Amino acid sequence: MDKVRSALNKHRKKILGMKNVVGVGVGYKEAVRASTGEPKQGIVVLVRRKLPENQLEAQHIVPKDLDGIVTDVIEVGDIRLLGVDRTKRGGPAQPGMSIGHYKITAGTFGAVVKDRKTGEQLILSNNHVLANSSNGRDKRAKLGDPILLPGPHDGGKLEKDIIGRLYRFQPVDKVLNHSSCPKAATAEFWANAFCRFMAPQYVVKLLRESNTGNTVDAALAKPENQKKLNSEILEIGKINGMAEAQPGMIIIKSGRTTGVTKGTVKVVNATVSVEMGDGTEAEFHDQILTSEMSQGGDSGALGVNEQRQAVGLLFAGSDKVTVFNKIQNVMDKLDITF
Repeated sequence: MDKVRSALNKHRKKILGMKNVVGVGVGYKEAVRASTGEPKQGIVVLVRRKLPENQLEAQHIVPKDLDGIVTDVIEVGDIRLLGVDRTKRGGPAQPGMSIGHYKITAGTFGAVVKDRKTGEQLILSNNHVLANSSNGRDKRAKLGDPILLPGPHDGGKLEKDIIGRLYRFQPVDKVLNHSSCPKAATAEFWANAFCRFMAPQYVVKLLRESNTGNTVDAALAKPENQKKLNSEILEIGKINGMAEAQPGMIIIKSGRTTGVTKGTVKVVNATVSVEMGDGTEAEFHDQILTSEMSQGGDSGALGVNEQRQAVGLLFAGSDKVTVFNKIQNVMDKLDITF
């Protein structure tokens, strides 16, 4: 063994410099047997494709032995990372892929669900992924808006990548919201009129404080073509019903940014304040907190347990925790089922 490794170290650089070679190591040559009858250990050269010697220049032909150590050549093709392409277009659309409202960056396609009343297949993700963080009154999104797969940040284009249309969403109320009250609008008008004379560089906005909070950040898109949907979650598979989160439970998700990751449930029935990305906050009740298992762009991913039962809808997190909406709340608010 030492002689083989010594020969490998001595000739490694030269072998790796040969055309068509992608690797080299120690292994067995089945066709050559040692005195014990076992396959003989030697230097194994990995090539993209085995070629006849008459198609290779002399300096790129692997010798039959190196310092008396037998060599073998194995065809391995091109070695590459095996991560799933979550931003591809044209093929079946699956949960775990990049998706988004045409005005946002990108989030994650969470699951294929069914409308409880019509039985139609729908695409599930977050409000802030499919409805641009709308509270339903702010004109940030409207029903029928185009939804792109992949999301705009990943190259999704209005002219060729519309996978569906915004169909239904649960409004997200922030702690402070723009008021639609006529009296507030009048007061705001006169306050700004005063500012134009006294401090023209300022603008007055009256905000309404919300004390209702939220339970879900969730929305649905209606696919343009249901035949383009594949309901199996990328690298996880088919959903097998639903389950209630419990402290200590293992949660798995397939997200646009970090792919398949696992976390452990730390807290259930949590109330959390979430920064909404525009300097405002929203309060969410009855949430699930797990160990850190996500990054930006994973929002909308479905969290499942080890039996592939749906547990929560990922929508927020930090460098220490990930936050999921309780899946039963999502199903009830949007009137859907698996």
